[in-house]
Amino acid sequence: MSTDTPERAAAAGSPQALIGAALLAAGRPVRLRELASVLGLGEDAALRAVQAFGAALDAAGLGMALEAVAGGYRLIVPPPLAGHLAPLLAPPPLPTLSSAALEVLAIIAYRQPVTRAEIEAMRGASAGTVLTLQERELVKVVGRSDAVGQPLLYGTTEKFLLEFGLSSLQELPPLQGADFSHLLRS
Repeated sequence: MSTDTPERAAAAGSPQALIGAALLAAGRPVRLRELASVLGLGEDAALRAVQAFGAALDAAGLGMALEAVAGGYRLIVPPPLAGHLAPLLAPPPLPTLSSAALEVLAIIAYRQPVTRAEIEAMRGASAGTVLTLQERELVKVVGRSDAVGQPLLYGTTEKFLLEFGLSSLQELPPLQGADFSHLLRS
């Protein structure tokens, strides 16, 4: 016979309550293995619980949705409701990236790790926007090349995945060939 009282069982929480609490408390995407640990379940069972949680949110219409992003899960405002919340959101979004910055970001995303010289060779122009992308935490230095002078190698960050709503780089749309000249140019 169990010694748990109804209050004690409620305090421990249902798997859905624990998932919701974990996602809210973390304030970042939470990986499946972390959720499995919180739930005391194996990853397969935790995945089923997370999927059930997402379905329950959708069915309840509570103004929240579950999103798989950056290798984990997070709670978001469903896109149809986001526009209604604009007055509450701060700070204002950063200015949009220039087409040159977007082109450099695309090259880094698809070819990482890549040096600045390689980016410039692909673009046929300067890659000065790398610094802007670093300031926005969309790209980072991921190492040094073995080439002469050991130039820095650049790659994308977890914030890049978050900003573009990707779970991983494998979700990037496929490219046609290895020619990057068509990327983000008018």
